[in-house]
Amino acid sequence: MSDVTENTKQKNEERRKAPLKTPTDLPEAASREIASVMNAILADTFALYLKTKNFHWHVSGSHFRDYHLMFDEQADQLFAMTDPIAERIRKLGGMTLRSIGHVSRLQRVIDNDADYVDPVDMLTELCEDSKQFTEQLRDAHSLCDKHRDIATVSLIDDWIDESEKRTWFLFESSRNSR
Repeated sequence: MSDVTENTKQKNEERRKAPLKTPTDLPEAASREIASVMNAILADTFALYLKTKNFHWHVSGSHFRDYHLMFDEQADQLFAMTDPIAERIRKLGGMTLRSIGHVSRLQRVIDNDADYVDPVDMLTELCEDSKQFTEQLRDAHSLCDKHRDIATVSLIDDWIDESEKRTWFLFESSRNSR
């Protein structure tokens, strides 16, 4: 085997065994910081998705159909965010969440494991969670803007709008519901 072929083979082997780190023009510290913030957003997205599905599955009462459908629609919106968030983290050279345990270590959305939650309390709790989620998205937006990560900022712009809409619908649905 020639030295050129052996050298190429060795480089390919090194590349296969190298840590996953997508090249980016952003400074390494900026990539690390953005990936960290976006992993927390991803964890919150999964936690809020699961809480919304929990309420979707367990809602009852006179507004069952409306709340059941709204929770399902909102859960679908949240789930649709997960892959773009994770892919954005990878594009920046970061690593994404690996397990439910990893999600639970990073999430800021508080779980609700109660056997029964009144439907109006479901609306109120998800409304507050959505407001908090919007605030965290704004913080992530500021960080990405500071590091000139325009692509992530662009995604976050849409997610803030979607989160504000979820908050609005939850708030309005909870008014005069008792």
